[in-house]
Amino acid sequence: MLPNPISRRKFVSAGAIAFSGLATRGLPGFNSQVSPNEVIRLGLIGSGSRGSGLASLVKEMKGIQLTACCDIIPEHLQNGMSFATRDAKAYADYRKLLDDKNIDAVIIATPLFLHYPMAVAALQAGKHVYLEKSLSYDIPQAIDIVKKVRDSKLVFQIGYQYRYYSLYHKVKEVIAKNWLGKITHFECQYNRNSNWRNPVTDPKMERAINWRMYREYCGGPLSELCAHQIDMVNYLLDAHPLKVTGMGGINYWKDGRDTYDNIRTIYEYPGGIKSSCTSVLSNAYNGYSIRILGDKATVEIQRERAFIYAESTENKKGTVDGVTGATIEATTQGKPVEIIFKKPGEEDIEPTTFALQDFVECIRDNKKPVSNVETAKDTSIAIHMGNAAADTQTWQIWKPEYSV
Repeated sequence: MLPNPISRRKFVSAGAIAFSGLATRGLPGFNSQVSPNEVIRLGLIGSGSRGSGLASLVKEMKGIQLTACCDIIPEHLQNGMSFATRDAKAYADYRKLLDDKNIDAVIIATPLFLHYPMAVAALQAGKHVYLEKSLSYDIPQAIDIVKKVRDSKLVFQIGYQYRYYSLYHKVKEVIAKNWLGKITHFECQYNRNSNWRNPVTDPKMERAINWRMYREYCGGPLSELCAHQIDMVNYLLDAHPLKVTGMGGINYWKDGRDTYDNIRTIYEYPGGIKSSCTSVLSNAYNGYSIRILGDKATVEIQRERAFIYAESTENKKGTVDGVTGATIEATTQGKPVEIIFKKPGEEDIEPTTFALQDFVECIRDNKKPVSNVETAKDTSIAIHMGNAAADTQTWQIWKPEYSV
């Protein structure tokens, strides 16, 4: 445990997680390729709930082993090590993990503000990187890391696992076949009825453990919840937003947080398509969903299922209030039909498993991941534009320099 309350400045500069002199070193060549017969040796930086969840999936995979873990919180470090090999090394300083020449690749699952410095340091240490979403704390970081990844010739994957989920592949196929007709709107939400806090035994660690509550660490619900949906709209449209407006506030959880407890944004995409993205932390109705509105049909995407509703203009006519030929019943959508995206008997597999498998394959075959630094850059910039729009109550416009 650190002896003093942790501010963002101290958190960054503390020896355990500092951005070190690695930044001044030249980038190495692609010197950590792994032969097909070798096991990829993986280090985990950040073994909290998400990091340990990833570690549990890695443990069941072939061709990759968790051989090192790093976390500044002892309990988290122990959780991560429980999924590692028997002779795995434990670190409190991520720089020492990166200095280990036996490690081929790293997973970074730390608070958002640490993503950029840690990812850059990992590239400079010659490690392949699986970085949890979202990509960066701000827009300049997103643009810069694209350039660094291109120069590194290393595999760099972002944890947008839904890009690997056959449910969304099937929805994209439905769109391509024009079953929805002309798409005009997306309606996305990720709601919870929760203060979104984790228990804290030591008050000095409150901000470190509940980093999602504070702007010095992350972008709040838009970066930590809605990021997946923003990324999926980008994926389904093969585009990035052109502009965004929005509003947010802290209207329910009056507990010292400074990230929003509710936010609503509207993005505009090419062709005038609008995508609303909402996160409310005081009501969980329908939780996670994406609705795609076309003039022929609507698709509703839930966590693990999707339904299509055909539009209907066959409304019953009759006499209403003395008016003959008036509409008796306005039927605007048909009954839901489930979209089948799995083969008969196919098991339910956590999408993150597919993402991690792609990471392994990309390292072995020197391929570019499906969820890569360019796609993640567009999503990260869209997130920051949305927060800026809500903060300033102005339209935020996609700038030419964003398209690096």
